[in-house]
Amino acid sequence: MTMQDKLARLAELEKQARAGGGEKRIQQQHAKGKLTARERIDLLLDPGSFDELDHFIIHRATEFGLAEQKYLGDSVVAGSGKIDGRIVFIYSQDFTVFGGTISEVSAQKICKVMDLAVRKGAPIIAIWDSGGARIQEGVMSLYGVGEILLRNTWYSGVIPQLSVVVGPSAGGAVYSPAITDFVFMVKGISQMYITGPDVIKAVISIDISHEELGGTKTHAEKSGVAHFIAENEPECLQMVRRLLSFLPQNNRDNLPTVTPTDDPARTDENLLNIIPEEPKKSYDMKQIITSVVDNGDFMEVHRNFAPNLIVGFGRLDGKPVGIVAQQPAYMAGIIDIKASVKGARFVRFCDAFNIPLVSFVDVPGFMPGPKQEEGGIIRHGAKFIYAYAESTVPKVTVITRKAYGGAYIVMSSKHLRGDINYAWPTAEIAVMGPEGAVNIIFKQAIAKADNPDETRQELVSEYKERFANPYIAAARGYIDDVIDPRLTRPKLIRALETLENPSDSTRPQKKHGNIPL
Repeated sequence: MTMQDKLARLAELEKQARAGGGEKRIQQQHAKGKLTARERIDLLLDPGSFDELDHFIIHRATEFGLAEQKYLGDSVVAGSGKIDGRIVFIYSQDFTVFGGTISEVSAQKICKVMDLAVRKGAPIIAIWDSGGARIQEGVMSLYGVGEILLRNTWYSGVIPQLSVVVGPSAGGAVYSPAITDFVFMVKGISQMYITGPDVIKAVISIDISHEELGGTKTHAEKSGVAHFIAENEPECLQMVRRLLSFLPQNNRDNLPTVTPTDDPARTDENLLNIIPEEPKKSYDMKQIITSVVDNGDFMEVHRNFAPNLIVGFGRLDGKPVGIVAQQPAYMAGIIDIKASVKGARFVRFCDAFNIPLVSFVDVPGFMPGPKQEEGGIIRHGAKFIYAYAESTVPKVTVITRKAYGGAYIVMSSKHLRGDINYAWPTAEIAVMGPEGAVNIIFKQAIAKADNPDETRQELVSEYKERFANPYIAAARGYIDDVIDPRLTRPKLIRALETLENPSDSTRPQKKHGNIPL
């Protein structure tokens, strides 16, 4: 056989590999409004940058007629490429081949690119469109899923791991996205569940649709599994590219700094008018965040889950920061179970990848009530405390209005080793709000008064004058400065400059702590 013959054979095999499960199944994929595995990779990566691995591999199973059904590359497309010129590793499950199910060899492909990603120190992106473990392969497919989950765990906090769910993700396969750092879903085509509707109907006699059970609304608003929701696949993949622009390549890499186009000394007169005169009136904290970050560019994470807490990424003078803030416009910004879990997870991610944290605080406390207590608000709230207290990245805090009780402490206070803590003149720092404090402290005096309501109002006014301001905390060094709101942006930028490259030699040596999971 001549070289030309060999090259012709190579070209034919490559064509077969690119064809996946064949033209008919590709058409079926398109008919569902879904892209193919390769189309997704081409949309996500810089043009012409994809370098594929293992596209000639085939499964080894012989039972249940699989010996006659073999496809080059099996059920996953894997390799490396670039996003904005930076190396990433990627695998994309091919639903046209056995429904994208995970076989022994497809798992080996996935594990290979995961291992290469860690050796290189580059993010790994998983595109999920799979029915889970391949039933026909039995324990060998379970072995494959287990090997993937092991690497997800080992490599957590070492390289960013992103999961893009653009089809079904069922059974053991859902746990891989759940371990990764961020999960993206697309309305109408993405579902995640441990067991599908058919099994649920058979076992517990409940009829439920795929969308109700594990669609975007369920996981974006209720379970919190999904961090980002897109209207369609191209939008979703652009969101992945945008997120990566804020993240380092690995836990030892420098942050991706961009040339700033927003004046670091810029002030904003509008910040004087955001906090309402009436202390119980709501406002939108996102107005403050977008006013302060570079060019108003803020990428919110978990937007639909626990909206009483805001988390996301922005830049200050071209450098990425993670932002955690209460949202007074929703549930007064109170911290409940969902907000605790959301905040703790985000803080720990930023700490793992050396992204400084900026916290904006307007918090009335932790959510009271029997449902919260039964649901474990103590345990879940402790996760939030633990995450802030354990973090070693630079932490700068701005108290915009109220900061009461344990919720004041958790939000990167000096007492949990917040580095620089600012307050606006509108800030109130106390164990609880003035009305509640007066009702407890002066309960008997109010009851004996000739005019209890008038006496109560006088005591509330006195309490506000004496305690509901930031200057008592500033006098004790718990607040580093009370600042003009208009100066928030330049103050934050200068504070972060002073905190660059911190060293931490004061913490006790240990293998790891026991976070209250």
